[in-house]
Amino acid sequence: MTNEEFVLAHRNDDVRKLAFAKVPDGVDVRWCLQQIEGWQLARKKLPEWAARDGVWFPPRISMEQCSSEQTAVYKRSVIEALLPDAAERNNLADLTGGFGIDFSYMAVAFRHGVYVERQSHLCEIARHNLSALLDDTTFEVCNEDSAEAITGAAETGTFCSRSFDVVFLDPARRDDVGRKVVALEDCTPNVIDLLPWLRSHTRYFVVKLSPMLDITQSLRQLKCVSQVHVVSVGGECKELLLVCRSEADVEMSLVSYHCVNLASGDSPFICDNKTEAVASIIEADELQNGDWQYLLEPNASLLKAGVQDALCRHFDVRKLHPMSNLFVSKEPVFSFPGRLFAVEAVGDFTKQSLRELVGKVQKANLTVRNFPATVAELRKRLKLKEGGDTYYFATTLSNGKHALFRCHKHN
Repeated sequence: MTNEEFVLAHRNDDVRKLAFAKVPDGVDVRWCLQQIEGWQLARKKLPEWAARDGVWFPPRISMEQCSSEQTAVYKRSVIEALLPDAAERNNLADLTGGFGIDFSYMAVAFRHGVYVERQSHLCEIARHNLSALLDDTTFEVCNEDSAEAITGAAETGTFCSRSFDVVFLDPARRDDVGRKVVALEDCTPNVIDLLPWLRSHTRYFVVKLSPMLDITQSLRQLKCVSQVHVVSVGGECKELLLVCRSEADVEMSLVSYHCVNLASGDSPFICDNKTEAVASIIEADELQNGDWQYLLEPNASLLKAGVQDALCRHFDVRKLHPMSNLFVSKEPVFSFPGRLFAVEAVGDFTKQSLRELVGKVQKANLTVRNFPATVAELRKRLKLKEGGDTYYFATTLSNGKHALFRCHKHN
């Protein structure tokens, strides 16, 4: 039995049990277990790759750190929007190739791609996989440290003298002992050190970063960011993409913010004038007339980008309080980038009001926004278990008083 036959025969098995099972002579158990575990992880994260026979998978840590299929496809769409004319998409370089997910999805939009990776085992995997995945794109695999090659610390740098239409970087966000870092200058490679080369050898460069990063500080450091893409998947913020124009600096006030929540049905939200965004605040007394029947919660991408106040000029919504990040409307706004709820009742935190709001509800979903208590503390006070179809939002109104909204999801 070959390694490939063993993997196909056992890829639905429990890897931990399989590690102690007897295997046929000649089977490389360690390699096969890596492939089986990788395929099992890829079924959800990389369904297109998992559906193709013959794909090689790296060790688990590379699988956990690589992009998902959804976010990789989104990156390709960003690049295609930058260069809508396919004739302009000639050369792509990925300076932090990794497992090659991002590179493979972006490279199909180009005539030629250069994959650069300092770990030789990932280069071997990428060379094998890309040969099967890239039909119309020629590619090179460079086993080099891109930062050392660019800064001259390495003896070779096969790609350094060339020019590219787009360069992509996904700097590692852990230090030498494995601790997470979020500052741009602490990532590897340090993009700031590479700026002179990037700005002279490419038209655009795209940097993928942690959602924990301070966006404003990064704009100040790079100076040439024209677009910030805040990418969430299913409501969880996953990554930031900074699109940089090489030829000129960009004023921070001119940076456009693109907020997307993949796999949710939310429409992308684009804010071109963040500094001019001013929220329209609803007076607490207006909520009493019953006209404001819908509560809206922006998705994580908008909150990370800090563009939620711009929602008031794009939609017919009002904000409850400058710091609450919750909105109300008179009609259901189905295109709102976030969750939409129908308001059943609103009250304060007096005993009588809470008794009326909670009633016979035993299970509920709780959210706090600009409120002096945690979800756990509020759940204990209201004596509610987690779950069910009822949603409570505890927040602060424009008059400084606390309020509790009882809602249900509006489909």
